[in-house]
Amino acid sequence: MSQLDKALSFKNLHQGPQPFVMPNPWDVGTARVLASMGFKALATTSAGLAFAFGRKDAENALSRDEILRNAHDIVNASDLPVSADLENGFGDTPDAVAETIRMAMAIGLVGGSIEDATGRQESPIYAFDHAVERIAAAAEVVRGLPFPFMLTARAENFLNGRFDLDDTIRRLQAFEAAGADVLFAPGLPDAEAIRLVCASVRKPVSVVMGLKGTTYSVSQLGDLGVRRISLGSSLSRAAWGAFMRAAQEVQSMGTFSFSDQAIPFDVVNGMMIKD
Repeated sequence: MSQLDKALSFKNLHQGPQPFVMPNPWDVGTARVLASMGFKALATTSAGLAFAFGRKDAENALSRDEILRNAHDIVNASDLPVSADLENGFGDTPDAVAETIRMAMAIGLVGGSIEDATGRQESPIYAFDHAVERIAAAAEVVRGLPFPFMLTARAENFLNGRFDLDDTIRRLQAFEAAGADVLFAPGLPDAEAIRLVCASVRKPVSVVMGLKGTTYSVSQLGDLGVRRISLGSSLSRAAWGAFMRAAQEVQSMGTFSFSDQAIPFDVVNGMMIKD
C-alpha cells in the first residue's frame, strides 16, 4: 500500500461513526502481531521503545534518529498506517519542529504528534504563544505535503502537574486554529473533562487508555465525543508485567507454571515473516 493510500485510510478513520483504537507497538514483532489482529492503524510509543532499550522514559532518553528509525521499522512491518510519537519535536524552536515533521513524512509516516512539554522541570510547559507557533510551523509543513498527514497537537498540562482544564482547552483551541488535525490532552481526570474537551473543539479528539485510574470502553468514549483511542505504553507495560511475573515465579518458587499462560510457539511464529 502506498503512503498516499495509507494517509487517506488514516484520515478516514478519524471521520467514522465510532472511535477507533490505535495500539502502540514498540518494535517490528509487536507491530506484526497487532496488524494480524485486525487493528486499522498503529502508533509508536517512545516510552515502550525506551524500556526496550533499557532506558528511563525521560526527555532526551531517545534521540530523534532513534525514534524515527524505530518508526520506520514499524511502518515497514505491515500495510497499516502509522502515526509517531514525536515528543516535543526534538527542539524548542518552530524550525526544529518543522524539520522533524519533514523527516517523519520522509520515512513513510502518515501522522505524528507534537507536545507542548519542554522536558525541563523548572518550566515543564512551553509558554502559550510559543507553543502555538510550534504547532503552526508543523502545520505549514503538513499543508505542503502531497498527502494528508494527520498532525496531532498535545497539551501536556495534566501530565506535568498543571491541573488546569481551562488552560488546556485554551491551548487545544489555539492548536486547532493553528492547523492541527487532531487534539490530544493526555491525563484528563474524568469523563466530564473528556466531554468538555471534545465539546470545545471541532477537530477530532484523541485520548489514551491504559493509564492507572478509571477506564472507559470504546463505546463510552464515543458517547463522550472521542474519535481516536491510543494505548501509549500500556501494552509494553502489560508485556513487562507478564515477563516479570514469570521470572519471579522461577526465581522465588523454582516452578514453571507460567508457561501454561504463554502463547504457543507456532502461534507467535506464524505471525512473523521469514526474512
